[in-house]
Amino acid sequence: MYLETVRFYGPGSHVNNNEVFHDRHIFLEDYKEMKRSFKIYVYPHRQDDSFANALLPVDSEPGGNYASESFFKKVLMKSRFITNDPTKADLFFLPFSIARLRHDPRVGVGGGADHFYVACHSIGRSAMEKASEVKFNAIQVVCSSSYFLPGYIPHKDACLPQIWPRKEEPHDLLSSNRTKLAFFAGGINSPVREKLLQVWRNDSEIFAHFGRLTTPYADELLGSKFCLHVKGFEVNTARVADSLYYGCVPVIIANYYDLPFADILNWKSFSVIVATLDIPLLKKILKGISSEEYTRLQSNVLKVRKHFQWHLSPIDYDAFYMVMYELWLRRSFSTVTSSNF
Repeated sequence: MYLETVRFYGPGSHVNNNEVFHDRHIFLEDYKEMKRSFKIYVYPHRQDDSFANALLPVDSEPGGNYASESFFKKVLMKSRFITNDPTKADLFFLPFSIARLRHDPRVGVGGGADHFYVACHSIGRSAMEKASEVKFNAIQVVCSSSYFLPGYIPHKDACLPQIWPRKEEPHDLLSSNRTKLAFFAGGINSPVREKLLQVWRNDSEIFAHFGRLTTPYADELLGSKFCLHVKGFEVNTARVADSLYYGCVPVIIANYYDLPFADILNWKSFSVIVATLDIPLLKKILKGISSEEYTRLQSNVLKVRKHFQWHLSPIDYDAFYMVMYELWLRRSFSTVTSSNF
């Protein structure tokens, strides 16, 4: 039993909003133990398997809007966390690609409490609706992590951050002149975005763009104090990671979003969370943040941005290791569940 090692932090926990970690000391100590001892067994498959195109490894370098799924799998398979001995494994990885299997009628999946799968496309959650054994037992590491949906179970499941891979560091990250109060660009694919457009379309300080931009996306992020993540078809988009990458304080307008690494990071220390009903009050909320408070928020953005970046050769505390830490926390949950504690 490892019940005593499970540490989750909920809304009722006492936190210091100057600190980006809920408890830095606990995280660093647990992180070292995770790197030392955590083991994953991946179910093997033959190269001539009829599902080989949807199984590991992923040959090409991941890219695009749903790259997080492929990045995690590609890096995991080359990591020291992999064991060929299932008796030594803490967790068992179901190595299928939801993105590749979503149109295949042959698919049937199963898994116990010590199993996990990874999916970034929202079709992954929809597929699991047909596999209740997986949904209620296996750990789901998904981008579309919403408290509102019955298929996602907080603390058992985990949020995979949706990250559009970028290779070059912004040259003017620290010196950028952020003259805009807030910025958003995206399609109108939800009532929440429709409301944002309705209220702020012609505002001179909150720039809400729908459709193709006439200026570079990176320049807009670098020129804005706050960058809006607004719920679309799902609660998740790559805009949170985009904001952090370009040093812009993210504003989360997505009710019920179980934010990435929420067990580890104190989101109130580097972001602003606004309820969808408060969209008409958005300018008042943002302009009510003092210069001192904004400086603290942006300083913390620069501290946490490394946790939202993928690397083919992982770097300590990057997105890969943070997801592994979330899984490491949950191996205790699966042990208790499997033992009917």
